[in-house]
Amino acid sequence: MPRASRPATDPARAERRAPDVVVIGGGPGGSTTATLLAAGGHDVLLLEREHFPRPHVGESLLPASMPVLEALGVRDQLEAAGFLKKWGATMVWGTDPEPWSWYFRETNRRYPHSFQVERAEFDKILLDHARTAGVDVREGHRVIEVLFEGDAAVGVRFADERGREHTVRCRFVVDASGQGAVIGHALKLRQWDPFFRNLAIYGYYEGARHLDGDAETNILVEAHADGWCWVIPLHTGRSSVGVVLDSARAQPVIEREGLRAAFESALAGAPRTAALIADATLTEGPIVVKDWSYVSDEVVGDGYILVGDAACFVDPLFSSGVHLALSSGMLAAAYVTTALKDHELAHAAGPVYKTLYYTQYRHFHEMAKLFYSSNRNADSYFWEARRIVGEDEGFSPRHAFINAVAGQPPQGYERVVLERGDAPGAFVESVQAVEEERAARERAVAEAHEELLAAVPVLMADARVEVQPVLGDGEFEWGHVLLTPMRPEGTACSALVAELLARFDGEASVSDVLRSVCADFSLDPEAIAETVTAAVRILYVDGTIEQLAGFAPGPR
Repeated sequence: MPRASRPATDPARAERRAPDVVVIGGGPGGSTTATLLAAGGHDVLLLEREHFPRPHVGESLLPASMPVLEALGVRDQLEAAGFLKKWGATMVWGTDPEPWSWYFRETNRRYPHSFQVERAEFDKILLDHARTAGVDVREGHRVIEVLFEGDAAVGVRFADERGREHTVRCRFVVDASGQGAVIGHALKLRQWDPFFRNLAIYGYYEGARHLDGDAETNILVEAHADGWCWVIPLHTGRSSVGVVLDSARAQPVIEREGLRAAFESALAGAPRTAALIADATLTEGPIVVKDWSYVSDEVVGDGYILVGDAACFVDPLFSSGVHLALSSGMLAAAYVTTALKDHELAHAAGPVYKTLYYTQYRHFHEMAKLFYSSNRNADSYFWEARRIVGEDEGFSPRHAFINAVAGQPPQGYERVVLERGDAPGAFVESVQAVEEERAARERAVAEAHEELLAAVPVLMADARVEVQPVLGDGEFEWGHVLLTPMRPEGTACSALVAELLARFDGEASVSDVLRSVCADFSLDPEAIAETVTAAVRILYVDGTIEQLAGFAPGPR
């Protein structure tokens, strides 16, 4: 349990009145949370230990981040900065030893590109935008500790640019301190992931070649015997180049040969990466990152919340770090807004924040595991060890990840595994089973209307609707959530769908339920009949309605 911290040496040095919120860290997660809270009218103090711009790895963004960047209002600034547009990825991986490419437009028509960003510039754009939104941003200010009274966070103790200590009290603390994880370390929340036993070495090259043609601004991911490499072209003429290696095997090599020699040796083992940097000059680095994948036992407590890498970090194979930071920043802003208004609702919304954030984290986590276990173009300890673990754990056909892959989500990488890799047989069979079942159900009910009204819906076992906090417009609110074994994290649904599901008892037809709902709520059956049948179609295709007893579709 947290203990009350000692006061600062001179509490009078606090230079401002108590803010509503203190945000620790000015990276993408911290600046996103702070911007949205300030835009909502809250008094926000953001403390960042560095001065921006400052270097940071993680330059390749995902299209899934674009809606967040638009919501923040920085899309135009990113376009004006001249960041290269990232249209997809080129990979040397799977069963084919030759490079191949895929493009975001194949799975995401609304956002067919993201950006390859210089993080120093990108992060500064976000932090400066937070200032514009009204956040009190103080760079060069290092948070020493979060202050607790009992279990509740009540403020922070920090050092300013001159090393003088201050305290500031607040109503809420947002820990977006990255892998430093001020609260996570203090409360010993971190749990390391046993699967990703890797480290990364990276640096920046001037004058590296780009890929050819449409792939010119793609990220290159190249598997080789000892791990995999990345090359990310940047608009400044630099390229971010890195290698991911088995930690236990790489560390003795680094100690024996030195970091640069180990880095260059690993890059030389990836011929296409080596060809791109053959005439380039290493101008920054190499730098090694040893802390790898982890989660925190808890991410929300009384008066505090963890955001981005302060909460969790997953293998960088899919450039998910910035996206998870931005996404959790939006969720955290909604949670803090709720907490400052309604303590009871916030208490219930804490587990929902964790579920929403960790659902995204686990998707990337399982996706990376699947990629590692599916590579067959390199025979080595690195890949064999990861194949064994991946196969031993197995995959359930009703696992949420199976359903996500079968649904072809915007990230798109999952489909590539099935097409280009040698995925575990149980996984492939499970995905195929889910897809075939969904397709058959969709064909059966595609144009049905009267037949559906006459059918008797039978729900799958353990399907239920609960009243829980759901994410609304910038805050959490009470709503209906459909919980099923396929999607244990839950899916928000309308009040009408909740009423339908509550009345689907395996005996009443859709028409019977429609009439009873209309009678109880003074609705016109004809006005909502199509809405009801559309909902039944969706619930049937999804599997929530396991059976439509008596359903006999007409000829197609």
